[in-house]
Amino acid sequence: MSAASNTASAGPLPLSGVRILEFGHTVMGPSCSMVLADLGADVIKVEPPEGDRTRANVGFGSALFPVFNRNKRSLSVDLKSDEGKGLIQKVIESADALIENFAHGTMERLGLGYRELSRVQPRLIYCSLKGFLSGPYEERPALDEIVQFMGGLAYMTGPSGLPLRAGASVVDIMGGMFGALGIMAALREREHTGRGQFVKSALFESTAFLVAQHMGQQALTGKEPPPMPEKESSWAVYEAFKTADDKTVFVGITSDNHWRSFCTGFGVEELLADPSLKTNPQRAQVRARIVPVVAKKFAALRRDELMAKLERLKIPFGPLAKPGDLFDDPHLNSGGRMLDVLLPTGKHAKIPGLPLEMGGHTPGVRLQPPRKGEHTRSILTEVGYSTNEVDALVAKGVAIDDTLA
Repeated sequence: MSAASNTASAGPLPLSGVRILEFGHTVMGPSCSMVLADLGADVIKVEPPEGDRTRANVGFGSALFPVFNRNKRSLSVDLKSDEGKGLIQKVIESADALIENFAHGTMERLGLGYRELSRVQPRLIYCSLKGFLSGPYEERPALDEIVQFMGGLAYMTGPSGLPLRAGASVVDIMGGMFGALGIMAALREREHTGRGQFVKSALFESTAFLVAQHMGQQALTGKEPPPMPEKESSWAVYEAFKTADDKTVFVGITSDNHWRSFCTGFGVEELLADPSLKTNPQRAQVRARIVPVVAKKFAALRRDELMAKLERLKIPFGPLAKPGDLFDDPHLNSGGRMLDVLLPTGKHAKIPGLPLEMGGHTPGVRLQPPRKGEHTRSILTEVGYSTNEVDALVAKGVAIDDTLA
């Protein structure tokens, strides 16, 4: 079993020196700020006295907090109190950007909306992560699954009559990534203008962006695209096959080079001489003839034998894996890209890091997912509070210091 990485690259990361406040929960907000934190930003996660509610999740969402909150510091504050609001205003003065994914109008009710803050801090970049961008739906609440249904993704994922959400929080994460992209673009623009700006990313529009290829297909062909399990393939061979040991391998023979490699490598050279199979569009029209030949050849080999042969022939393939199989994947474990993350149980787990390579930078774990209020004292001291003032705020319950627990 390969060891996981627990350190970031030596030297400053690209976003070192950038401070970001995250008013986030669940996936969209935390994933947005985690991308920036992994790239070096000082992310302060603002939590209520009871903590981010995601900490208590069970089942499907039980690991959301440790997975999406590494490299952050936790500041726990009672924002319902006047002193708590004053405290957070002072912390915001030290920030370059603010991220929030609360329900529509929540930040405004707290006196922390963009209009209020930008008047006193015009350099602040303010990123709202919502269900919808501006328009008729903008005040609706939304969730990943809801927009997958609204945006056509659930329809395209399941078979006819059985719409199915994707097997991960793809829209939440994608919306968060677009938010991070917007923040980085706004930081760059601020270098020229000296001013911050309002940035917004949304779940519904992220879903529409994902299914744009199917919208384009319908516009081009005049036909509704069928769900993926029933799609008309653009390639003759692009599906899962069973092997001799009853394992599953997905194989894509998507080019003429792949086709030649298959025919010569698997001993069916006679297919190369058939003029009706010369091009990929021709082969796609006679899938019913080709796929059984391919399936028979693949079924004669065990999974590892088949994969080794396909790799030699440079034909795209991938074995069917469960999430747990990835812990020991040799490729994921190379280059320190599996990170050693502390779980709430006290155990450690290997979690994939950012899927990026950037020069000499290796984004790793500088800070483990924080305890609630773990950094309250240090953050308040940084923005000018004295030790006695912090003690008084903690004693009143305005600020929460988990180091005392």
